[in-house]
Amino acid sequence: MPRLAIDTDYLRDQLAAFLEIPSPTGFTDTIVRACCEELQRLGVQFELTRRGAIRATMRGRQRGPGRAIVAHVDTLGAQVKRLKENGRLELVPVGHWSARFAEGARCTIFSEHGSYRGTILPLLASGHTFNEKVDTQPTGWEFVELRVDALARSKSDLERLGIDTGDMIAIDPQPEFLANGFIVSRHLDDKAGVAVMFAAMEALMREQATIEVDTHWLITIAEEVGIGASSVLVPDIASMVTVDNGTSAPGQNSSEFGVTIAMADQTGPFDYHLTRHLAQICKDEDIRFSKDIFRYYRSDSASALESGADVRTALVTFGVDASHGYERIHMHALRSLSELLTAYVASPVEIPRDARLLAGLKGFPTLSMEEAEQTLTGESSVADPQTEDD
Repeated sequence: MPRLAIDTDYLRDQLAAFLEIPSPTGFTDTIVRACCEELQRLGVQFELTRRGAIRATMRGRQRGPGRAIVAHVDTLGAQVKRLKENGRLELVPVGHWSARFAEGARCTIFSEHGSYRGTILPLLASGHTFNEKVDTQPTGWEFVELRVDALARSKSDLERLGIDTGDMIAIDPQPEFLANGFIVSRHLDDKAGVAVMFAAMEALMREQATIEVDTHWLITIAEEVGIGASSVLVPDIASMVTVDNGTSAPGQNSSEFGVTIAMADQTGPFDYHLTRHLAQICKDEDIRFSKDIFRYYRSDSASALESGADVRTALVTFGVDASHGYERIHMHALRSLSELLTAYVASPVEIPRDARLLAGLKGFPTLSMEEAEQTLTGESSVADPQTEDD
């Protein structure tokens, strides 16, 4: 079955809806409910782990070897570390991101007594007061504080408001959807990946497509702190494709157009056979793609392997400019990824032996020396380059 047509209006609307829901790691219940409601509307069966990771399932022509596609719905954020005597809040980050990108951010503090709005500011925030010192102060979480938009001139004022150590802080995404296809927002990592998954599921359900094997659509809730897919896999899953952001920056090969297939990240190479299979689907279905390696990056795939799962992993990405900052992507990449997912779940299983946890040598894949020799002599076929308009 060829790739399916993607409803880009649906994709955009889902992304916009997800961005509106605050969901820093540890504060994801509301967005989990929103995802489950949309799965119900689409008619896709699902179940939840105790803490709220989602495993939705589409039954295939055969049960195994099972496939999984995963993205995470949790985002970067912060927590209150300390109530300061000046009525401001000291912060610690949730997830790994620089305080450089927090300065000036509007945010919401969620206390047990209600929510408050505020702004993250450098300690020296007024040029009229501190003159050139505002330009020479260091960057770091110890050099910023949160100004609460309420009467809070002292620690006791903060206590009266009900704000306390450990309160969660959600950073405003401030999304812009431009007419030329660019999307600018915080938290595109990885709410755009979740929207891509929903767009693919919508197309599969709309077209009543035939699924090759049981396919599990996983939505995790703690990827930004390294937990990710460690608790949502089942033994029947033999291969897992992660959908997350690529890093389109100097020295990288990721693109804001088409699919970027990661060949390795800081935890090592992705599965040879699964990665090649995805690249071949892109060639066969005329989906623009590039390949990249990420040196300072990990994803749901890493957490699955580190938890002991014997699963083949791959990572397909949408190129993001300024990842973990004020990010930018293009709808072309999101649509391309959704198309790839629809073609992947309908593609034949390449290694049927993977249906068993343990088996003999029969059916185990071979790395063909003939293929390697063809590559060295330049005899292997290479797809023609494509343009950004493809």
